[in-house]
Amino acid sequence: MESIAQIAYLISAVLFVSGIKKLSSPATARSGNARASLAMLVAIVTVLLDTRILDWTTVVAAVIAGAVVGGVLARTIQMTAMPQLVAVFNGFGGAASAAVAAAEFVRVGGSGTVLGLGDGVTIVLSTLIGAVTFSGSLIAFGKLQGIVTGSPVTFPLQKTLNALLFVGIIVVGASIADAGIGGTVAPLFGATALDIGNPFFVALVVAALVLGVLLVIPIGGADMPVVVSLLNSYSGLAAAATGFVLGNWILIIAGALVGASGLILTQLMCKAMNRSLGNVAFGAFGTEGQTARVKTGERPVRDVDAEQAAMVLAYASSVAVVPGYGLAVAQAQHELKKVCDLLEDRGVTVRFGVHPVAGRMPGHMNVLLAEADVSYDKLLDLDDINAEFDSTDVVLIVGANDVVNPAARDPDSVIAGMPILDVDKARTVIVMKRSLSPGFAGIDNDLFYMENTLMFFGDAKDQMSELVKEVREA
Repeated sequence: MESIAQIAYLISAVLFVSGIKKLSSPATARSGNARASLAMLVAIVTVLLDTRILDWTTVVAAVIAGAVVGGVLARTIQMTAMPQLVAVFNGFGGAASAAVAAAEFVRVGGSGTVLGLGDGVTIVLSTLIGAVTFSGSLIAFGKLQGIVTGSPVTFPLQKTLNALLFVGIIVVGASIADAGIGGTVAPLFGATALDIGNPFFVALVVAALVLGVLLVIPIGGADMPVVVSLLNSYSGLAAAATGFVLGNWILIIAGALVGASGLILTQLMCKAMNRSLGNVAFGAFGTEGQTARVKTGERPVRDVDAEQAAMVLAYASSVAVVPGYGLAVAQAQHELKKVCDLLEDRGVTVRFGVHPVAGRMPGHMNVLLAEADVSYDKLLDLDDINAEFDSTDVVLIVGANDVVNPAARDPDSVIAGMPILDVDKARTVIVMKRSLSPGFAGIDNDLFYMENTLMFFGDAKDQMSELVKEVREA
């Protein structure tokens, strides 16, 4: 059975690697996700049967129950809530890792066996990373859901408190990991390792949970995509640490893959925002509800109705669509697809420009558009679409704000240097938005007031439905 288990683990590892590789492209992401899911199923079933923890009946029942829950979530969760769901999944992954480490601590300590340095270090790391991931993910969920304010929460000496708390965690962790617990101190009192180590372990868990909260609350709403990506990496690192605790190499491989890919994605997103990870974590940028640099109404804008917007779009040769989080909120992707189909029927070339940090999680806009059956070959990244704006007749912006703000070219702007979609270089820009309110960065958007910009105010779904009628009749 052991040789069969090793072969199954090898198959699972190969499926994990190839699955993550397929996630690099929207066209293959769905099959990649399925392949990685199969890898996890093979790994879990192999572990349960190899260790004889459960019988076949229980395994099958658990698989069916999990498939039902997953299917219900896939069918009922709206795309606007997908970032929150990912945050919760990250948190549960971290909590599971911490729980396994705690169980191993109780098992080793309760047996009266000396808690060796190797076991102690892996248990401490798994508990620390898992608990920080759990509490931090809950705060991220609260910010995305609106339960917790999206603005940075700061207070005097906050960073000092974080530093002291982290030092305290190191001291407590070192005490637990020290082979002297249960080996030197405990016998003097006729106690087991668990008796001596338990107060330290409880303190470690509590301190790690508090640290997770303190690390996320000062981060604003605009930076939540980066935070979710980073927490995803944490959950992978926690799983890898748990693999060392259990001596399970497939868990180490899977956790390392998730941890590494999460860190790479986090770095790419920081680059797309022209900011460092340290600036995201400690810069208190990305507030919601800040006062705009220029009050609404102080600068003139040119607004249009559905009929006028339809005329501009219908008689263009090329149209570039730039989606943003407002599209997801309004659930207007299907109506947008109808507009694009009608334009293509008239011979208009339609493409989509997707900014790396559009929406509230990596790939949010890609998945949203795929839900409306938008072909993947029409989705262009920032560099590719920017090269085409000069020769584009019309850009239709649906719910995007900061990622199209020309203020990023101003060295004195708070978003200075942030890579943006150069939509202002097109002949005409139509911005579909509820109002002139600022985006997450809290600054006014210069694009709204440019001579080649037309503002199309209203709810994106309602206005898009009107646009469908008018384009059809144009």
